[in-house]
Amino acid sequence: QVQLVESGGGLVQPGGSLRLSCVASGSTLDNYAIGWFRQAPGKGREGVSCITSDGRSTHYAEAAKGRFTISKDNVKNTVYLQMNSLEPDDTGLYFCAGRSPGSNTVCYESTILGSRNMDYWGKGTLGTVSS
Repeated sequence: QVQLVESGGGLVQPGGSLRLSCVASGSTLDNYAIGWFRQAPGKGREGVSCITSDGRSTHYAEAAKGRFTISKDNVKNTVYLQMNSLEPDDTGLYFCAGRSPGSNTVCYESTILGSRNMDYWGKGTLGTVSS
């Protein structure tokens, strides 16, 4: 069973950037699709991005396309979410989550389409975008 811990949240002004990290322990990320989700005040949880276990495919929600980039480092057992050009609507508690196997279909359906559930969740890191 894999454990996931997020970090990198904080307070930034509109137009600024944050880089979130999701560190896995107990298992290698090479076996899991890893997705990023967020929950803003007064809103439900939404999928933001996902990367397959082999790192060859990524997916983004419409709100994240062109601004966010997901990547992974298997040596460090860490998945990153680089968030640029941040807007106040990006404010929320960001979670990383995983599921095995980490195929392209599993990645997309778990994070973007929402037809599959992620099995492992971190506790979240708060990102706030405000002037």
